[in-house]
Amino acid sequence: MDPNSYYVDLGDHRYRPTVHVQGAWRDTEQHMAPVAGLLAHVIETHQPRPDLQLCRLTYEILGVISAEPFRVEVSVIRPGRTIELVEATMIIDERPAVRATGWRLAGTDTSAVAGGGPDPLPAPDGLPAWPITDTWGGGYIDSLEFRIVPGSEPGRARAWLHSRTALLDGVEASDLVRFVGLLDTANGIAARLPPRQWMFPNTDLTIHLTRSPRLSGPDAWVGFDARSEIGPTGIGLTSAIVYDLDGPVGRTEQILTVRKIG
Repeated sequence: MDPNSYYVDLGDHRYRPTVHVQGAWRDTEQHMAPVAGLLAHVIETHQPRPDLQLCRLTYEILGVISAEPFRVEVSVIRPGRTIELVEATMIIDERPAVRATGWRLAGTDTSAVAGGGPDPLPAPDGLPAWPITDTWGGGYIDSLEFRIVPGSEPGRARAWLHSRTALLDGVEASDLVRFVGLLDTANGIAARLPPRQWMFPNTDLTIHLTRSPRLSGPDAWVGFDARSEIGPTGIGLTSAIVYDLDGPVGRTEQILTVRKIG
């Protein structure tokens, strides 16, 4: 039986996915959300710089993310005293599957001039449960609990989710890593099209964070104000403002390739 985690650490930057990473369209593939969390963990813990903030993560999905053991290669590709860029690549069967880069920037006290953020999101307490498994399947979606803000609709949804599944068996991931490991879910939350009739997978994920997220306990909620738009030539875009219980934390973008099934 698999542990209650998305991955098992095999040592030497090698990992085994569990059933909980199962993708929404194919159960032989990994959902991108836990992949993003794992690569964020590798970037964060590689030659750690507690004096710098990991504030932007970009993921390029280079091919099928098969649900099989893999390794991760990681390096600092732009070292610096106040600005640093780290790259991590997921290798499956000797093929690059996902490449991630993360900017680390020096922080300063700007609390006196902070502002310009988006509107707050209604808190999850008291919001109705969202039976999203009626629309989406797979082990990853099954690992989540959703709450929906009334008035949400296809193409624009405001919702909260959380997971009681650890990223790595026996490893306590940081708040930032746990937060990032749920953000790719925005595309499913904001889905404009029915996924049994259309495919609209994202080929990338970019996350910008204006502050470090704070998650309290294993049941901490992550919020989304997510929108999806579809262009006339098979390209779509999902954009989201993302929240913890203290308020807005940053934004995500995902470019989509849209095609009808059958």
